[in-house]
Amino acid sequence: MNTTSTDISYDDREVFTDEKNHQIKYRTLSWQSAAFIMITEIVTGGTLTLPQAIAVVGLVPGTIIILFCGIWALFTSFLLIDFKLNHPEVHNMGDAGYILFSPFGLGVMGREVLSAGTILFAITGVGSMSLLGQLALQTLSQGRMCAMSYLGIWTCITFLVALPRTFGAGLLGFSVAACVSVLVATLVAMIGSGIEPTPDRIVVATAPNSFYTAFLAITNPVLAYAGHFLFFTIISEMRVPSDSKKSAWALQLFSTTWYVIFAVVSYFYLGSTVQSPSFLSLSEIWAKAAWGLFLPNILVAGALYNHFAAKIVFVRMFRKSRHLTENTVLGWGVWILLLAIANACGFVLATGVPFFSYLGGIVASAFASWYTYGLAGAFWWHDTHHLGNGWISVKQRCPMFILCLGTLLAGGFICVGGMYAIVKSLIEAYASGAVGHPFTC
Repeated sequence: MNTTSTDISYDDREVFTDEKNHQIKYRTLSWQSAAFIMITEIVTGGTLTLPQAIAVVGLVPGTIIILFCGIWALFTSFLLIDFKLNHPEVHNMGDAGYILFSPFGLGVMGREVLSAGTILFAITGVGSMSLLGQLALQTLSQGRMCAMSYLGIWTCITFLVALPRTFGAGLLGFSVAACVSVLVATLVAMIGSGIEPTPDRIVVATAPNSFYTAFLAITNPVLAYAGHFLFFTIISEMRVPSDSKKSAWALQLFSTTWYVIFAVVSYFYLGSTVQSPSFLSLSEIWAKAAWGLFLPNILVAGALYNHFAAKIVFVRMFRKSRHLTENTVLGWGVWILLLAIANACGFVLATGVPFFSYLGGIVASAFASWYTYGLAGAFWWHDTHHLGNGWISVKQRCPMFILCLGTLLAGGFICVGGMYAIVKSLIEAYASGAVGHPFTC
């Protein structure tokens, strides 16, 4: 390891080493800057699904679930950060998968599977944000244009916002605006629901449901925290990676607090019939105000997903190459091409797959359940075993061993249960004719 300034310490194993003479400098983020990017990436469209989740299971269990998921997400984020600090060469989940599975002779497979899952999850995130942007534009304009036109416009703007090669060059400023956007938009939505509540609404402390219905609703708060798969990439561009736990604290305190406030207030005033996204249950004027204020958040979140999908491949191609850190024609050409491909894939999935919202849920259940929750326990086991005194070190920390085992098992349960619930709801949607047709207005 070598240190070139009092602010940034570099490790030769890192992707972005001493950048003093580089034209493109990646290591620019403070812990506050990283927190803004994390909040933008996580606290977005999923926020609007939480009031309906509470409506399904009831006020008390719904609130408890949101709080529990927030605490759990903070715990697993610390495990991921510790793994990153122990292995500075890790830039994304693929790198982590290589380290995690190498002791079993499956390092290459682990890298490829987790890399592919990260890219797929990011691309479905691009498509989800595009659909949400389309819905917002339709609401604001009262559907004066074809839905595909709105989607095309939104996709092009998302591509332009994602263009900066580093988080600090533009995306940080956009992320600050996005954080303000989600805060103000949801605040306006709560005010609107309080001024014009749903008449004769029903609000209950608990609501009886079948396991399938309840689990389907619970996946919303669980996946609302699903953004840990990008933490490694964000931390790689921090000036001081060891400060990243401060970013995680800021993220989870904000997200958990605001999730609870927004979900409870919205449910209280909109009642058991609240829709998802919840803005659809507001009166026309308040819905337009909320959607309009929410636009920056949706846009920047989509751009971040686009940026992440492209950067994983870009770093894989040019790691230890001058094209990664210099303004070369090849470097910029490949970067723009990768962004365009990720953006185009998101657009095609969003408009060409009529059950895309279910597909997004399936992908999230398959991968986010592991990236945000399950694998964190495995990372702790790996480092405690291989960086310590083998299984002796693991046994000496029995409480952590049990917690990490629970995290691993819970991740698997969310994966299997979430996929079952979403696939079953997709089958029911097809049977009822609720699924539309591809490439239609």
